[in-house]
Amino acid sequence: MSSLCHISAVLVFFMALAVGVGAQQSNERSCDVIGDESSESQMERALLKKLEPLSQMRFNVTVEKGKTENYVYHFRVCREVNSTLHDFGGLVQTDRQNGKTTVIGRINETQVFNGSDWIMLIYKGGDSYGRHCSGEKRRAVIMISCKRGVTASSFSIISEEREKEQECFYLFEMDSNVACPAEDSHLSVGSILLITFASLIAVYIIGGFLYQRLVVGAKGMEQFPHFAFWQDLGNLVADGCDFVCRSKPRNAPAAYRGVGDDQLGEESEERDDHLLPM
Repeated sequence: MSSLCHISAVLVFFMALAVGVGAQQSNERSCDVIGDESSESQMERALLKKLEPLSQMRFNVTVEKGKTENYVYHFRVCREVNSTLHDFGGLVQTDRQNGKTTVIGRINETQVFNGSDWIMLIYKGGDSYGRHCSGEKRRAVIMISCKRGVTASSFSIISEEREKEQECFYLFEMDSNVACPAEDSHLSVGSILLITFASLIAVYIIGGFLYQRLVVGAKGMEQFPHFAFWQDLGNLVADGCDFVCRSKPRNAPAAYRGVGDDQLGEESEERDDHLLPM
């Protein structure tokens, strides 16, 4: 009895844990495009939905520049890196020397647009620069390039532009198949017609066979639909081939002739007379 109670308690614990994890995932904040919700375009909504398969993945890249700079960049697609902080941080920089974290961009200030084989995701509203870029807020630009067969890979930082007075940014890139355009069908008109014709023939043969066998009660070759017609057609085709492809005239004499009576000549009636007794 105690073992059953123990098993029940374990099952209840795991069920509660699963429910808690599911509730936590459902409560996670997602990307909010800059501007009022009514001003969001259909294209932006479609692109955010296209990026949804990447939302449960986490990406990290480490950058070391001598002894002064040693950072780790944490990135999530339309999700907070650390949802317990409730800071909307979608891309966060961590200094490995002192553990200080800096929000590069926030998901509640998102911009998104695309090209033929790429998607540009921009997080604005990061922590302010100190002495650089007139103290404006940081911004993360993530270029997602098309790579078929890969859900997500090669997340890396390209550069940090902070020598300007304004519009400074961190530039990242990664590969994913979500940025790829839909593949067009490569079937030509001839291929489609051929497939349709083959399908109709298969339906004719299978349907006719079942009808002949189950309804008519035919056996053997008679089960083939319209067997007599196709047999006659085959004979006609064979005759046509014989007529067209034969190598000699139809009225040519035979190469061998039997010996007839007309070739034997007349026999002498007295050929055995000398054998008779006198």
